[in-house]
Amino acid sequence: MAIPLIEGDPDDDRLRREVHPADWRNPTPGGIYNLVAIGAGAAGLVSAIATGGLGGRAAIIERDLLGGDCLNVGCVPSKALIRAGRVAAEVRRAAAFGIRLPGEPVVDFPAVMQRVRRVRADISPNDSARRLRDQFNVDVFFGNARFTGPNSLEVEGTSLEFRRAVIATGARAIIPTIPGLEALPTYTHETVFQLRELPRRLLVLGGGPIGCELGQAFARLGASVTLVSSGEQLLPRDDPDAAALLERALRAEGVTVYLRSHLQRVEPGTPARAVLDGAAAGQTLAIDAVLVAVGRQANYEDLNLAAAQVVTNERGIIVDDYLQTTNPAIYAAGDVVGRQQFTHAADAMARLAVRNALFLGRGRLSRLVIPWCTFTEPEVARVGLSRAEATAVAADLETIVIPWDHLDRAITDDTPGFLRLLVYKGTDQIAGATVVGPQAGEIIGLFSTVMTQQIGLKRLARTVFPYPTLSESIKKAADRYNRSRVTPIVQRFFRNWLYVRRHLF
Repeated sequence: MAIPLIEGDPDDDRLRREVHPADWRNPTPGGIYNLVAIGAGAAGLVSAIATGGLGGRAAIIERDLLGGDCLNVGCVPSKALIRAGRVAAEVRRAAAFGIRLPGEPVVDFPAVMQRVRRVRADISPNDSARRLRDQFNVDVFFGNARFTGPNSLEVEGTSLEFRRAVIATGARAIIPTIPGLEALPTYTHETVFQLRELPRRLLVLGGGPIGCELGQAFARLGASVTLVSSGEQLLPRDDPDAAALLERALRAEGVTVYLRSHLQRVEPGTPARAVLDGAAAGQTLAIDAVLVAVGRQANYEDLNLAAAQVVTNERGIIVDDYLQTTNPAIYAAGDVVGRQQFTHAADAMARLAVRNALFLGRGRLSRLVIPWCTFTEPEVARVGLSRAEATAVAADLETIVIPWDHLDRAITDDTPGFLRLLVYKGTDQIAGATVVGPQAGEIIGLFSTVMTQQIGLKRLARTVFPYPTLSESIKKAADRYNRSRVTPIVQRFFRNWLYVRRHLF
């Protein structure tokens, strides 16, 4: 499915000129490529830029818009929309800080969405066709790629040969088959940013990161939002107490949340009626539009993978721990692999794939420490093991929790949250970290560094953090770990030592 842009919109036109110029002519291949990247999202761009930037012959093939999901329908537009919703929420909370305003904020939704498109267009030169060609010596081909053999493919009638290839064709939103759904305006994260009018009553299907982020944003911008999830909790990959804190925040902002529930059917009318089942059986909702966020499916059906001897399964393209497919010359990275579907994960996988494909590296996917963050308010971020995962693998862990209601900066800013660390018993090594609260996505990056570099809490305790900041919770956690190591024997030793120091020196 092509990414929808608004014809005649000045910012969408500007975006298109960068990431799929109308006057672009595919180049003539000049011999065998060191690497061909198929798909120009994060993984494909990193693969091609790394190869071309290091002096190799690189090509990239994109059937729609360079930049993939992240630039066009994912990270960039969603965070711009979330920012607008956050401003509206801050204005509504102003009275709690002693700021009096004349009334509710007036949301100019068309202007909000125009800013979203403007931000997207402003960032697009980073992924532009001309930049790839001129700065990184990458041959850019627009069109549908199709393998013709284990080391060859074609795009728009042009044949390309390669020593190595990286499949980075991403994934697309799944729209379930639900009776009556087709009669309603139905959006996914791929189509919702073309909206120019705010849906009055929006039904969000799915309680994962996309559903929670966009559901909260639209509620803050004035829509009446109902979120329906089949799971036991929101954010099923995160800890239950983190998900519960977010659920409370959503409900406090007027979002209706139904867990362990499904949309059974949509009945036509003005307005249409959504009939739920599961835990919400018998509930009927008046709705004007639906946002579907129930999962994603890998894109690979049109690649003729049989000719390339590449095998898939229900998750996506099968790769080993080195990101190599069943064809040793072809690697896969990013969402098409069906693992952690984040832009930063795709970037990390692509770097690993290039290293292994071109430079005889043996970097392993299983050794990557990949964090993630849901950019709601509060933000929910995690890296490493969750408590449930630790239980499943029978890891012997200690838990350190720093509630933010004991943190000075959180108190001054009126921001609930917490930091939790899982630490391997008998060591100071962190097995997992969860941060819930403002800037959790920024804080979790430090724990990614700590875990990657195997920096223990003893060394972390020597780090000086500025006061007052939310990152002070890291210092408090490290101090708590150190205090837990002061056993009665150690206490007795220090007491005797200090007694001697007091009386004899």
